[in-house]
Amino acid sequence: MPPRTFPTEPAYPPDGGAERTLHEALLAQLPDDAVVFHGLRLQEEEQEYEIDLLVAWPGFGIAAIEVKGGHIERRDGTWYQGNGDQRHRIDPVGQVQGARHALQALLRHRGLLAAESRTAHLVAFPHQYVGPDWATLDLPRDMIVDRGDLERGHGLAERVRNAITRYGQGHGLLADADLEEVVEALAGGFPSQAEHLAAAAAHEDRLEQMTRDQGRILDLLREARRLRVVGGAGSGKTWLALEQARRRARAGESVALLCYSRGLGRYFERVVATWPVRERPTYVGLFHDLPRAWGAAAGADDDGDYWERHLPLALGELAAQRSPADLFDAVVVDEAQDFGDLWWPSLMRCLRDPDTSGLYVFMDDAQRVFPREGHVPIELVQVTLDENLRSTKQIAQVFGALSEDLLRPRGMDGPPVRLVDVPAEQAVGAADDAVDALLDEGWAPGAVTLLATGRRHPAQVNEVALGGHAAYWDTFFAEEDVFYGHVLGFKGLERPVVVLAVNGVRDVARAREMLYTGLSRARSLLVVVGPREWIEQVGGEAVRRRLGKAVRWEVAG
Repeated sequence: MPPRTFPTEPAYPPDGGAERTLHEALLAQLPDDAVVFHGLRLQEEEQEYEIDLLVAWPGFGIAAIEVKGGHIERRDGTWYQGNGDQRHRIDPVGQVQGARHALQALLRHRGLLAAESRTAHLVAFPHQYVGPDWATLDLPRDMIVDRGDLERGHGLAERVRNAITRYGQGHGLLADADLEEVVEALAGGFPSQAEHLAAAAAHEDRLEQMTRDQGRILDLLREARRLRVVGGAGSGKTWLALEQARRRARAGESVALLCYSRGLGRYFERVVATWPVRERPTYVGLFHDLPRAWGAAAGADDDGDYWERHLPLALGELAAQRSPADLFDAVVVDEAQDFGDLWWPSLMRCLRDPDTSGLYVFMDDAQRVFPREGHVPIELVQVTLDENLRSTKQIAQVFGALSEDLLRPRGMDGPPVRLVDVPAEQAVGAADDAVDALLDEGWAPGAVTLLATGRRHPAQVNEVALGGHAAYWDTFFAEEDVFYGHVLGFKGLERPVVVLAVNGVRDVARAREMLYTGLSRARSLLVVVGPREWIEQVGGEAVRRRLGKAVRWEVAG
């Protein structure tokens, strides 16, 4: 079997067959695990380069080859190609040196280990014989391929191997895994950031369309009064929860739309405010704010018993004291896995009729990031969503490896996940550098979110202290600037670009759920910043394999 070659049907220039001759000889002489690229074009800032032939050879390294056909001579330090009036100056060594440097720079920019592999350049004269002792200061004989090498058995492959071994820059051999990263990076060229941004815009449009298509589920189950919708991150649960609350209100029912997290609660309030009055739920917001709205005593923010026991129990007591007119025909709960066991009986008492009033819960057990367990105490019709609509395939495959349930990615292809491997204590600082680099690439500030898994980012702490929680979350929905948040408060929310700073976790027992939730918040581009070894220990072999396809990214501090 010949080596793989890209493109599979190359277009050769009118050079008397020089490039074709060399290309076919490489395919005939190299082992089948090597890869050959033809006509590889590179862009480094304003400078364009082209590598006529590039060899990626596992166990050895990489070789860039400049091919010059016809008659070649060097006189007074200058290279010439052609004869008589057709003779013109050329610079084959300068061309291939510049292209090789550009290739290595691009591989480094993408964080590929192949950038450290031995990389050499050669000049090939397929129509010219070169003496065995010929050499110049910038081009040793072992870096020249001549017609004699093509006529001598495996002479071309030997010449390439010797050039890599003796003159290759870099200190490592090209590993099989690194070769596949090179193929992935080069087979389609290096996509420009403009292409990434355009792809992200297309993904956003497709996401909206697919999410609205989920409404057919509610159409089919419109008669169900007790419904549990279970689905992984990005499967459209929050949109369905909103839509169900809207439909029940439009039908004339008194509806409560509830969640646990402040950010998601604020999102509900903002969305519902745009609906016609007749479609708005009676109550929209946090579970804990409902008993306080009905008269429960205030408590301290740091009193865990107040939030976990006192308010949930108070809700049931207050509901029993209210008239049926104050209760609800339907209750819709999003991120229901956040609700504790004590919460559900009290919530059931908020229904006008415990037997016929509607209860609709939307949940994902893989996102149980809080140390509480809760189970709905009644039978519910269950619907399972097994498709991720929100994220690109590359993102969905990474966080999907953390879930026990199969989650099929329906999103478009996107840029590879980027990985910045730093200790946990350096993660926030490196994440800040990553945000700066993304803005330099052209991402809009309002498209980028930085999420922490351990201590909150100082910017988040300051913004909440200065303006309060409502104002803080309004900056997120304004989409005008980079948003700094925490995984615990970001469930149900998303942004095109998420930089996840893995700076430790408060509860090691929930580390897997924290990673799953944080990794799944991005729609178009995910940057993971933190200790790779620890992430792989938490995630297991499946995560290790998926991160093997991520781009190793180095950001300047």
